[in-house]
Amino acid sequence: MPLDLSAIRSQFPGLNRPDVFFDNPGGTQIAKPSLDRVTQYLIESNANHEGAFATSIASDAVLDEAHRAMADFYNAASPEEIVFGNNMTTITLHISRSLSREWKEGDEIVVTRLDHDANVTPWVLAAQDRGVKVNWVDFDVEDGTLNLDDLQKALERKPKLLAVGYASNSLGTINPVKKIIDMAHAAGTLVYIDAVQYAPHGTIDVQKLDCDFLISSAYKFFGTHSGILYGKHDLLEKLFAYKVRPATNKLPGKFETGTQNHEGIAGVLGAIEYFEWVGKEFGGEFTSGLTEEKYQGRRLELKKGMTAIHAYEYELSRGLLSALESVPGLRLYGLTDVRRLDERVATFSFRLKDIHPRVVAEKLAQEGIYVWDGHYYALNVSERLGVEEHGGMVRVGAAHYNTLEEVARLKDALIKIANQ
Repeated sequence: MPLDLSAIRSQFPGLNRPDVFFDNPGGTQIAKPSLDRVTQYLIESNANHEGAFATSIASDAVLDEAHRAMADFYNAASPEEIVFGNNMTTITLHISRSLSREWKEGDEIVVTRLDHDANVTPWVLAAQDRGVKVNWVDFDVEDGTLNLDDLQKALERKPKLLAVGYASNSLGTINPVKKIIDMAHAAGTLVYIDAVQYAPHGTIDVQKLDCDFLISSAYKFFGTHSGILYGKHDLLEKLFAYKVRPATNKLPGKFETGTQNHEGIAGVLGAIEYFEWVGKEFGGEFTSGLTEEKYQGRRLELKKGMTAIHAYEYELSRGLLSALESVPGLRLYGLTDVRRLDERVATFSFRLKDIHPRVVAEKLAQEGIYVWDGHYYALNVSERLGVEEHGGMVRVGAAHYNTLEEVARLKDALIKIANQ
């Protein structure tokens, strides 16, 4: 059955207000199961790791279950392939240091101008430290899609690493990541996927993708402020980990340095349990196809839930595209062909006439509509589009708890601003 928006929205306490949350690419509202897990953890099992007493044992059980849940969400082969950390940026800076230990002067890596800077600068800094050349892959400024010919040329140089996003947090473009990974592996190149923007919007299967690393942040998918890295088991095992003595050298704790944000990790578990609920309630029509792909148990329910969310958001994307294109003087960046909606998530960036994006955001806020303005840390995108010196763009990003009525409200507010 299709999503019941009343039932969906009842799972988000933060939505009990008249405001419209289109700021989702910067951070979504928290789902009640995630919030409940945080509270339950802090009350019932708030303790440090590996103690002999009850609360520590209960704490470790929650953390172990969170690793299993994220392995299910990513369809990883093992919970040992899941690493928790503060956020995507912090983990990536950590892993870049570990990976770059094996680079030699004269080696090369590849980054893209379509990516969030958290999947660019950590690698650029590591390359500078090791005397490694950085090659850049451009994107088409007309439709916001990655230039695969540029990528192929860069891969012909046999780089050590390709860092690329699953979806652009600025333009909404979904990259053909499976094709890109296959291209990279044919060149002997490791692939690090930033899935932060994509994770709330569709299914992820790291085994099917065959990516070497993939990372997301739970506060972008209705959970807590926590980053979650997947890495192939053999890669994580052999990588050197920067950590203190006598921290474990066993996975997954090898890269989880210091005392982790336990209540935050508990909240990630709650977010996964929310997706599982969505699958059980609204994913029935997708069961047969996903069963044929051999998903079972929680993995099946999660894939059903994310497939149902993706189907609903397709209609939200259609509605947003139509609404934004009807606003006089609005220039939309990225894919605007309605026939290619399956190549983007429901994240749209634009400029309205000659009005500074901050002013547009402020005027929308006065109407109770929350959006972002600026570059959203996708600095290379705004520079490449020539808008960075003029305040960047306004970004509207829908999640599955948004409604077409909210899209209409946004349209009316933008037309009002345009006519002032």
